[in-house]
Amino acid sequence: MINHILFDLDGTLADTADDLANALNAIRLKHDLPKLPKEIIRPTVSLGGNAMIKLAFDLEEGDTGFDGIRDEFLNYYRANIAQETRLFEGMEKVLQSLEDENKPWGIVTNKSAWLTDPLMKAMSLDKRAACVVSGDTLEHRKPHPAPILHACKLMHSNPATTIYIGDAQRDIEAGRRAGTKTLIALYGYIDADDDPNSWCADGMISSPLEIKNKLSELCNS
Repeated sequence: MINHILFDLDGTLADTADDLANALNAIRLKHDLPKLPKEIIRPTVSLGGNAMIKLAFDLEEGDTGFDGIRDEFLNYYRANIAQETRLFEGMEKVLQSLEDENKPWGIVTNKSAWLTDPLMKAMSLDKRAACVVSGDTLEHRKPHPAPILHACKLMHSNPATTIYIGDAQRDIEAGRRAGTKTLIALYGYIDADDDPNSWCADGMISSPLEIKNKLSELCNS
């Protein structure tokens, strides 16, 4: 049986892309650059802030000006962290069902805690999650398995009876290395050039509402 469920945050549990895109475009305007279409920004969201800065400003980590622009971007995002962010459609029903069945759920994200914690609070999820492991909780981040193993420890769960759901290759790699089952959230921030079929997950879902059926399938397989 799968008794514990772990979610990636951005692109899996919550649709954060609009707030992140708005923050990125606000900083582009500040630097006299035109806004980028949100559909161009969206696939980079799960890759983190550095990837978004590279996209929007053609800067690599270590380049002159990179750190300053990244700070501007993240500080703007932090000040406007939940203006448009919402749970993906159907996710509230999934969470409620898990809670009704006494199946603890938690978060494992590469987002830093100074951004994760206020976002979880703003969405009224901070008291509901059995654990929240951020990108700076430990020395390692995904795709290293340590954050998922730490989440299992916090939830008193066995990785073998836990599933991790994410929308990026590093999510699936981290889950597999930790010994959990894995699901790919195809509704998340997956680039057109990505090949989820090559990630070796235990399954894929096109919407949160498919999670319950997938859990049953995996338990019976």
